[in-house]
Amino acid sequence: MQNVINIDGKEYPTEAFDDTQKYIVTQIRHLQAKQLQAKMELDQVQVALQVYTNQLIASVKKEENSNE
Repeated sequence: MQNVINIDGKEYPTEAFDDTQKYIVTQIRHLQAKQLQAKMELDQVQVALQVYTNQLIASVKKEENSNE
């Protein structure tokens, strides 16, 4: 755990926090990590979706051109 938390521009040493505050800090950090992971997964899904969409478009256009 980082030793200092910044709240509204003021730094607070986490060693001075009570158990509940330390637990909340742990929860916040865990949720921030999950948020980052979710963003990364969303990026991967968006890229994969675009690739498959492009493949379908190319396939359909290729088929159209071969039927002309």
